[in-house]
Amino acid sequence: MKSRLHAHVGTIRQLEILLAVHDKGSIKEAAKTLFLTQPTVSIQMKKLAQAMGSSLFNYANRQLLFTDIGLALVKTAVEVLDSFARLDMSLGNIKDFKSGTLRLAVVTTSKYFIPHLLGPFLEQYPDIDIQLKIGNREQTIERLKQGVDDFYVFSHPPSDIETESIEFLTNPLVAIAHEDHPIARKKDLTLKDICNEPFLMREKGSGTRHAIEEFLKQHKAKINVKMTIESNEAIKHSVMSKLGISILSAHTLTYGGQSGLVRLPIKELPINSHWFFVWSKSKRQTLIAAKFLNHIESNGRALLQKEMSRNGIAHSQVNPSHQGGQAET
Repeated sequence: MKSRLHAHVGTIRQLEILLAVHDKGSIKEAAKTLFLTQPTVSIQMKKLAQAMGSSLFNYANRQLLFTDIGLALVKTAVEVLDSFARLDMSLGNIKDFKSGTLRLAVVTTSKYFIPHLLGPFLEQYPDIDIQLKIGNREQTIERLKQGVDDFYVFSHPPSDIETESIEFLTNPLVAIAHEDHPIARKKDLTLKDICNEPFLMREKGSGTRHAIEEFLKQHKAKINVKMTIESNEAIKHSVMSKLGISILSAHTLTYGGQSGLVRLPIKELPINSHWFFVWSKSKRQTLIAAKFLNHIESNGRALLQKEMSRNGIAHSQVNPSHQGGQAET
């Protein structure tokens, strides 16, 4: 027997509104994005919930949380709208008119170089729309599980999800301090020299924190975590305010500025990791996603490596071949 669920799910516009509410995390922000009133968005969500016969989301501590049924509908909405996007792209290609939407979800640290990839791509395809979601590692993994986006950027891709990926850039983690910090005047430092210094650490769920903890475990070392901070920029400003030292991706210094900061010459550092573009095996790639992947491999990687070299960050030769189910690095 054929399913008749589609007859009750609602309109395409309701699915678009659903995705906006999911991505923005609130009725108010979704309404702003779609140029609609809040009551209009609320009414459409109520109609969609009635059609599904279940609540799509609830509120906890003023935070909008999607139910399992809501998340299942979000995933289906992405697939349905992607089908229309592929049709739009196909028709556009026939007319020599490039259009479509590229959805990216990236971990926080990668926000420093992702715009340098998107700029040249948009010069080539100026009518492409970009939806960029930035979060920590756990938040980005959750979006990967939902299959909401075309690509995800990690330095430590999850190993328990069926994915494909390409390694495209090195991600060295380096120790930083204020230029007037006493330790900044020392040479030939070792990990032991910084273990008792007040240390500024990223929050749980951060890829940077994950890499640091694995590094410390490998070297059987403990550090004096003084503060836990949820932002690379906040950590940099805290270091500049002489609140402690930290370990961050060299990219946060290359693209984010490093006024008043110095890198500490610690023997065991940098922590060597890499950046990966990851996508779900189960999600069919749109035409524009395929074009962006080609852009990364043919132009983007070389562009970023050149920028890294210009800023004194060494990079290793990466393997351009596609990899399935990339393990943690």
